[in-house]
Amino acid sequence: MIEENTHAPDFSLQDDNGTAQSLKNYQGSWVLLYFYPKDDTLGCTTEACAFRDNFPFYEDIGITIIGISKDSAVSHKKFKEKYSLPFTLLSDTEGSIAKVYGADGLLGTKRISYLIDPEGTIKKSYAKVSPATHAEEVLNDLKTFTHI
Repeated sequence: MIEENTHAPDFSLQDDNGTAQSLKNYQGSWVLLYFYPKDDTLGCTTEACAFRDNFPFYEDIGITIIGISKDSAVSHKKFKEKYSLPFTLLSDTEGSIAKVYGADGLLGTKRISYLIDPEGTIKKSYAKVSPATHAEEVLNDLKTFTHI
């Protein structure tokens, strides 16, 4: 895992529409970068739907949610459509970005997240994520950091 209070490494990955996205494109706003194992599996769907259900609160605060897994852009598109996910999913098919962020594991991608401030600094890292409660956990932390 990358340590808190360090600069988040930039990357360029394909989104669910096949468009290249870079972390630097989101500089100036808060970002939740979350890594997850696989589209349309129980834990990953629970986590994604919790972000979806809390999305209005994230929008009010001005945070961008970005999910990353090894699934293809096509898989991400189907996953987003099936569950009406209103945020970006990025395809890291080679696992290179997961490796940089410490989310690669022997059995696949680890479920970890990073809360990144508008300057690109990792303010909080989440090594142990509970899919059902993580969305609210991040919201509470973000309120602490932004004093909302």
